[in-house]
Amino acid sequence: MRGGFARTAIATPYALIVALLLLLSGCSLFRPAPPPEQEAPVAASEPEMASEPDVATPPEAASEPEEEESEAKHTPRKPRPAPVRRRRPAPPPPPPPPPPPMPAPAPIISTRAIEHGSFRTLLDAEVQRPDGKVVGRAVDLIAGPDGKPADIVVNLQGFMGVGDRKANFPWSTVRVSTRAKTPAITLVLGPGQQPAPDRPKATGAPPAGPADATPTRLPMLDASIERPNGAKVGRVVDVLLDGEADPLAIVLDVSGTLQKRRTIAADWSALRFVTKDNTLHGLLDMTDQQIDASPPYENDQPIRAVTPLAAAPASSVPARGVK
Repeated sequence: MRGGFARTAIATPYALIVALLLLLSGCSLFRPAPPPEQEAPVAASEPEMASEPDVATPPEAASEPEEEESEAKHTPRKPRPAPVRRRRPAPPPPPPPPPPPMPAPAPIISTRAIEHGSFRTLLDAEVQRPDGKVVGRAVDLIAGPDGKPADIVVNLQGFMGVGDRKANFPWSTVRVSTRAKTPAITLVLGPGQQPAPDRPKATGAPPAGPADATPTRLPMLDASIERPNGAKVGRVVDVLLDGEADPLAIVLDVSGTLQKRRTIAADWSALRFVTKDNTLHGLLDMTDQQIDASPPYENDQPIRAVTPLAAAPASSVPARGVK
């Protein structure tokens, strides 16, 4: 036999515990059941929980406007002012169409180009004999009533400036050279014409000048060119000659009394020669507007000779004494 406690001694406490548990469970099984509780409140609460989604606040909120409307019915409202309807401004009228472009004004002058190297100026041009001997300088041109040159006036050279005199030679003896740096005019005298002396003797008498204008002769240099009504256009300061000794244009000083000097070239064909008061006059039917539109005459610029296209308004009134 081994040492230790006997099995009966160990199982006794466990048996007591089991018996106690059985006793307690038996008391709970045989206890009288409690009275049943009324389930009416519980049954009423279940529909409320189920109807919570259906019972919404909008009906309650809708009741507030009804109360406000009932109060508003009892409270008189102030009349609202009639709305002011502002009339919209009428749209601006469309801009008028632009006026048609103005037609270009009709030209009042025409110009003719005269190339350098195709002409020589008369005033102070050297005059020589056919043998190349320079005998003087040209100082004037005498025009006839038909507008053609009649004579040339030459200032014949004296000795050391003493004995200079002016002499007239027929225009038929004049030859013009357009080459630069050569004498412009050569006098070719016929057998019956007196040649110009090389050195005329000094006489002490004042140099003889050409005659004044006559009914058939008009010295062009310093001559006053007029309109048909007698108004002055300008003063002749030079004449342009071509290689055939025909005048191309006159150089007119058209400056006013208070203006800077201004010169223009007027075409020789635009001149008319009439006898007035027993004197031959040169006429040019040219208005102030045409003069202002004319290009200036300058030695170092292309030469443009002007011809008026429109008659001056005063040209319809004949000048006094015009034949």
